[in-house]
Amino acid sequence: MKIAFIGLGNMGGGMAANLVKAGHEVRAFDLAPAALERAREHGAETFATVREAVQGVGAVVSMLPNGQIVRSVYEGDVIGHAPAGALLLDCSTIDVATARDVAGAAEAAGYETVDAPVSGGIAAANGGTLTFMVGGNDGAFTKAQPILAAMGKAVIHAGGSGAGQAAKVCNNMLLGIQMIGTCEAFALAQRLGLDLQTFYDISSVSSGQCWSMTSYCPVPGVGPQSPADNGYQGGFATALMLKDLKLAMEAAQTAGSQTPMGQRAAELYAAFAESGHGGLDFSAIIETL
Repeated sequence: MKIAFIGLGNMGGGMAANLVKAGHEVRAFDLAPAALERAREHGAETFATVREAVQGVGAVVSMLPNGQIVRSVYEGDVIGHAPAGALLLDCSTIDVATARDVAGAAEAAGYETVDAPVSGGIAAANGGTLTFMVGGNDGAFTKAQPILAAMGKAVIHAGGSGAGQAAKVCNNMLLGIQMIGTCEAFALAQRLGLDLQTFYDISSVSSGQCWSMTSYCPVPGVGPQSPADNGYQGGFATALMLKDLKLAMEAAQTAGSQTPMGQRAAELYAAFAESGHGGLDFSAIIETL
């Protein structure tokens, strides 16, 4: 299939490369010349504008920084310029309301759409092992599934338009809360004189076990390889975790849902980012404890 890919940053670059590997003809666009060069090296054809990239495609995939940019790109450069009937897949993490607004505008113009935010960091994007949480009708999901499967290990239909974004903000709120709890537990274990590897060996097979401990341990040298073993470089940046927590808090306010732990996690990550650590992996928050 001929696919336009819009947004070739840390996540999008690897995702686009995996579409090429799967045999798709990828027409790529990004504002950064270096990102376009990397896309060409991976076999994509690159273009100077979004409108050029979407010409003649069967699908458009986007991975963009925020809802305002998603709205601008789709309403200004994709809708009415991509072929009528093209499938539009936005993999950005944005607010639910914007996702639904953009989907409504696209569907009114004759396009099928899904919102398909991801779980998994840069390594998963490069390795094609992302998890996609997909919002959209059954027909759009069926068409989107093989495209997304070329970039991930799991593609899960969450419900109608916006449901993918709802699942993403709930998931990442839980992740942020769990990571802080994991960091607190390791910090307390150390102060109580426990060897941290021994604590990991116990808790990782006990009731305290969670993904933040057993797959993404925030302690260097403990558990599987993680950003902690690389000075907290790479992985999932604190600034991105904070963005997702803010989206979760906005969603909670709109829905009238009480999220005291999520609110506290957002406050702690905000303070960590404001202290100059926004570029570090989110597990680096253990350094504050």
